Amino acid sequence: MHSSCGLPPPKGELASDAECVVSDIHHRKTQEEELREEAWCQATIRAKISTDTRKGSIKIEKRVLGFPGGSVVKNPPASAGDTDNHMRKRGVCQDLAADEIRHHPPPPFDPLLVFLEHMSPLLPSFCLRSFEFTKLFDIIAFNLSLRRPYEQQMMCGEKSGPSTPKLVMLEDFLVPLTLRLLPEGEVFTWGHNAYSQLGNGTTNAGLVPYHISTNLSNKQVIEVACGSYHSLVLTSDGEVFAWGYNNSGQVGSGSTANQPIPRRVTGCLQNKVVVNIACGQMCSMAVVNTGEVFVWGYNGNGQLGLGSSGNQPTPCRVAALQGIRVQRVACGYAHTLVLTDEGQVYAWGANSYGQLGTGNKSNQSYPTPVVVEKDRIIEIAACHSAHTSAAKTQGGHVYMWGQCRGQSVTLPHLTHFSSTDDVFACFATPAVTWRLLSVEPDDHLTVAESLKREFDNPNTADLKFLVDGKYIYVHKVLLKIRCEHFRSSLEDNEDDIVEMSEFSYPVYRAFLEYLYTDSISLSPEEAVGLLDLATFYRENRLKKLCQQTIKQGICEENAIALLSAAVKYEAQDLEEFCFRFCINHLTVVTQTSGFAEMDHDLLKNFISKASRVGAFKN
Repeated sequence: MHSSCGLPPPKGELASDAECVVSDIHHRKTQEEELREEAWCQATIRAKISTDTRKGSIKIEKRVLGFPGGSVVKNPPASAGDTDNHMRKRGVCQDLAADEIRHHPPPPFDPLLVFLEHMSPLLPSFCLRSFEFTKLFDIIAFNLSLRRPYEQQMMCGEKSGPSTPKLVMLEDFLVPLTLRLLPEGEVFTWGHNAYSQLGNGTTNAGLVPYHISTNLSNKQVIEVACGSYHSLVLTSDGEVFAWGYNNSGQVGSGSTANQPIPRRVTGCLQNKVVVNIACGQMCSMAVVNTGEVFVWGYNGNGQLGLGSSGNQPTPCRVAALQGIRVQRVACGYAHTLVLTDEGQVYAWGANSYGQLGTGNKSNQSYPTPVVVEKDRIIEIAACHSAHTSAAKTQGGHVYMWGQCRGQSVTLPHLTHFSSTDDVFACFATPAVTWRLLSVEPDDHLTVAESLKREFDNPNTADLKFLVDGKYIYVHKVLLKIRCEHFRSSLEDNEDDIVEMSEFSYPVYRAFLEYLYTDSISLSPEEAVGLLDLATFYRENRLKKLCQQTIKQGICEENAIALLSAAVKYEAQDLEEFCFRFCINHLTVVTQTSGFAEMDHDLLKNFISKASRVGAFKN
């Protein structure tokens, strides 16, 4: 039996006891309605946001995109049977999921389009995930009783102005809505509240946004995550707070009593600095700055990765990831993905749709490697309302696996997409975006954005560098403000052309662009040259950025060369990373030409350090 309160979970991951699912009598669906939803979900209805900054309004324009293969559905079918007939007539009957991806790629995802799940009469939730407004502070909500969009003034009718907070995050996970505001990092919630998931200390539904201040009044929230009926927030000082439904310990309080207000998650996280959080349907995850992963909550499908199926009421470290440094975690409905600093993916938990990417449908209670391709993975994606997984490689390839329009893809499958957002928008059930999206409704530029535009602009520049026969246009005053080296070298220099021969054009251009943008856009190979420049100019922050970029390009063939560069330029973080990579791939690395040509002193130090960590033990 699975009926207690709230919307039923997605099909396919129902546990064997009543703990797993909560459902509310007000949201129960008849069997006919569920069949209709299952069939109708193959059409995606989007609402296009158009703005008029002069009138200060936002308008939703409904648009039907239709079924894969080009068939457009003008009216929702009246029943599941009608839907099937409708699809057969247009030749869009279910094919293998992989064939759907290969032969019928959906339209490209447009971040200006906000996905509404299944329009009237099957709209179970409003899937708006994020807006970022600069002048307009209205948010679009959806009136479920009237089945029509309406415009709601944010913060209970307050008008926009210089002091109005900027909305940068809006989360909707089937029932509660949670949003984060900057720059103060305040949290507002509204919506369903039967299990205190709004964090306002009551179980009354929130009809208007409510400011969550209890235990967060002096905290700046930088990230939020929501399960079906519980919420997590991450503060700027690395603390995690939780509230809401707690039947399986997903709040991390050590009990199973619901948590009506934000409470700091302590236990094993007491003295840890958390850098990333995620929620499954009824479980919670946190990544700390040392790369360890801590988990708690429901574990009926092994989604906590602890090697068991027992629930965990307090944070517990995933011991199976010992020695692996995790950067990000993502949760599906009942499965978990993590991305390591070496660009590898591990998965565990429920696998009835192949969402672990292991080639079978067997659940896994321990982290299992996901083999995508030799290219490094830079992004993973999952959403707690779906059984779908996705990943993006450094080369820009997007893979998906798991549930695809009701069918199963058990191994990572190459798609035509350029973004993981497309996977969930077009293939997941329900069709939602897995992360937050930004929409800029006007052309206002911040000071930082204006400066970025002026880099290498010959119309406004008063200085140009000649590198490898090419000019780079810059502004003396900005260079002197941003860099100590230029502050002294340009002090009495009246020339408008400076020749540079010590560094290559791509490297020096990237350096000058960094002074305008605070970011670098170089390949990992070229970033080694920029690391040399950063060391020479004593630009420590640039040096850190270079190390991060270089890490993304490491492989067995260049690991020794990068280790040598790290030692040469005293980049300790990169040196430690390259050393660990070499130890983890020791057999292949020692057979490369780079290892054979290794500097004698470096080789001696490498062997000594490797022996100390037990690399040569049988």
